[in-house]
Amino acid sequence: MEIVHWVVDTLRENPAIAIFLVLGLGFWIGRLKYKNFSLGTVTSVLLVGVIVGQLDIPVSGPLKSVSFLLFLFAIGYSVGPQFFRALKGSGIKQVIFALVMCVLCLLCTWGTALLFHYNVGEALGLFAGAQTISAVIGVGQDTINSLDASGADKASWSSIIPVCYAVTYIFGTIGSAWILGSLGPAMLGGIKKVRAQTAELAAKMNETSADSDPAVVSASHPVVYRAYKADSAFFSAPKSVEDIENHIASLGRRIFVERIKVNDNIIDRPAADTILHQGDEIVLSGRRESVVGDESWIGPEIADYALLSFPVENIPVMIARKKVSGMTIEELRRLPEMDGVLIVKLTNSDGVKLPVLAKTELHSGYMITLQGQAADVEKVIPVIGYADRPTTATDMVFVGIGIFIGALIGAVTLHIGGIPVSLSTSGGALIAGLVMGWLRSRHPSFGRIPSSSLWILNNLGLNLFIAVIGISSGPTFVSGIQQVGWMLFVAGVIATTVPLVLGIVIGDKIFHFPAAINLGCVAGSRVTTASLGAIQDNLKSTIPAMGYTVTYAIGNTLLILMGVIMATFF
Repeated sequence: MEIVHWVVDTLRENPAIAIFLVLGLGFWIGRLKYKNFSLGTVTSVLLVGVIVGQLDIPVSGPLKSVSFLLFLFAIGYSVGPQFFRALKGSGIKQVIFALVMCVLCLLCTWGTALLFHYNVGEALGLFAGAQTISAVIGVGQDTINSLDASGADKASWSSIIPVCYAVTYIFGTIGSAWILGSLGPAMLGGIKKVRAQTAELAAKMNETSADSDPAVVSASHPVVYRAYKADSAFFSAPKSVEDIENHIASLGRRIFVERIKVNDNIIDRPAADTILHQGDEIVLSGRRESVVGDESWIGPEIADYALLSFPVENIPVMIARKKVSGMTIEELRRLPEMDGVLIVKLTNSDGVKLPVLAKTELHSGYMITLQGQAADVEKVIPVIGYADRPTTATDMVFVGIGIFIGALIGAVTLHIGGIPVSLSTSGGALIAGLVMGWLRSRHPSFGRIPSSSLWILNNLGLNLFIAVIGISSGPTFVSGIQQVGWMLFVAGVIATTVPLVLGIVIGDKIFHFPAAINLGCVAGSRVTTASLGAIQDNLKSTIPAMGYTVTYAIGNTLLILMGVIMATFF
């Protein structure tokens, strides 16, 4: 027992140790899954924090606020390019839909809270959990602290938020995935019909014009380099590299001649008029299914180590040039600088993988991964934007000054009709992140935050905040559940389900989105990545991500700011 007392006393005297215990156990529990069920990292960290908080560990200092500001800045930074592009671009229809969805989420939660006679803290916790927007915990508490109310009321309202969040978040996550992944397709005509429509849409988006490169399809399949001996009848007469590539194009494939071996001399990226004879060797590059099987018209595959030993670059490139932003994959492939370069992957600025189809549009801030020989890749990088080569350096001047300016602006309070209205410092940090992320996409030479660093700012920032919240609310958590009662779970089911179902109907009947895009738009507007995965798994397609990208940027911003509205006017 002495060792137990010593551990407890040590944790009370050194709360930082308790925070790391909560983070470690919370992240571990968050990884555990039973079938498709998982608590998720944030909820796990909160619950572990509550348990550790039963030891009555005081956590003081600005750690909670600092970590939350870092998290919000990172969120804004990651979605900023999509957010501002959507406001003025072709995605305005999706922007309007996301706005409608966010208002529905607010009004449905508001109405549910009134129905169950909840106070402002309970309403905010219900909103944060049912709509799975964890940041509302911090934004709500910040806004409550600025209200004209007694200190006791503020403390009571703030402490109940994480309790209500924990109770409602589970269905908010699992229920959303089921509603959008299973119920949604059923509402739109049945899973078979929606899958067929999605496949038809994918085929239509992959149609290429007659003068474009053939077979511009998803390059997410492995890119390979294979060597062959040119001894088939096709080479009975000498053929130029241009003859070979034209023949490949006539077969409906996109394959490049990377290297040839003529009279024991190896030539990299041979010129179009370079001649090959029977017995020479050739290296082809392309997607695996395109390259494999070319023995029929070239000759047998060979294992020539010297011929196949050459450097190939695989580089993510941020799209930042006006010439490329707005192009389709098909149009990009037509650029002469793309000769010899293959597209491996395409993601938006938040890392969501997008389908690489002929009609997929490219926009500033997207990351396109190119593969090819160094010289070929290097010549196309400046045409597209900026190479995002691996680095560990984060522009902390950019981060620090950005959060300072945003939080300072957010701290300004205006009185409207006697009601104090403010973005709060957390809302200001979010807006600063949006602007800074957009500036970075326009001018990639500054403001770099590597993806690993962004993960730290995002995930560790949020979960540090949640860990402190859990530890601090631990002593009152049980009494808080007794206060709100388990009917809160029912309230959460209502607040989660109604906006999603209405969103599916509105997207179909009013906005006339294709089924897959519709479901992706609803998932993005509600900022539920788990639901996007469920939708794509059920439809067996990445097409829903095309509805998720723009709406996620809008929803991730507006739902957080709506926490301010809920706290101010409830």
